[in-house]
Amino acid sequence: MQKNRMEAFSDGVVAILITILVLGLKPPQGDGLAALRPLVPFFLIYALSFINLAIYWNNHHHLLQAAEQVNGGVLWANMHLLFWLSLIPFATAWVGENPLAPWPVALYGVVLLFDAVAYTILSRALIALNGHDGVLARAVGRDTKGNVSLVMYLAGVLLSFASIWIAYGLYALVAIMWLIPDPRIEKRLAP
Repeated sequence: MQKNRMEAFSDGVVAILITILVLGLKPPQGDGLAALRPLVPFFLIYALSFINLAIYWNNHHHLLQAAEQVNGGVLWANMHLLFWLSLIPFATAWVGENPLAPWPVALYGVVLLFDAVAYTILSRALIALNGHDGVLARAVGRDTKGNVSLVMYLAGVLLSFASIWIAYGLYALVAIMWLIPDPRIEKRLAP
């Protein structure tokens, strides 16, 4: 099966999620700069969520560039990823309303953790289909960065009850690790 419909659908879903995310930003009640101060916590979590969606879109694109074909299992793995990505706006809104509360911060981390789990499942399904000696399999390798990300998200979730600042730091650190698209895939695809 060709991958173009899956790519187009995924692109559309991520675009909608970013739109939903931005609709959560409400203008302040006042007309001065001081009126923006209460929006800072929501804007910061919005920015982190936007960056995460952009990272997934970018890496999803690279993942599919390295894959030659998809099948039903890959399509379902992709839908699984899109499901968890679709919860980012909800988790963002809850954290934005309660930036210092451990449960919203923990739920935000759970959503990020399951986004990462779903992405791992998708990449493994693509590798299984496209061959363990193919371009994608060689590029992903042991996926140390992906595994470290999973551990950091889990640690952030658990630590959100002890220190939300450590949890936020871990969530942001994972995003920083993934800001640059996976160079392993780009190197393998370079002519």
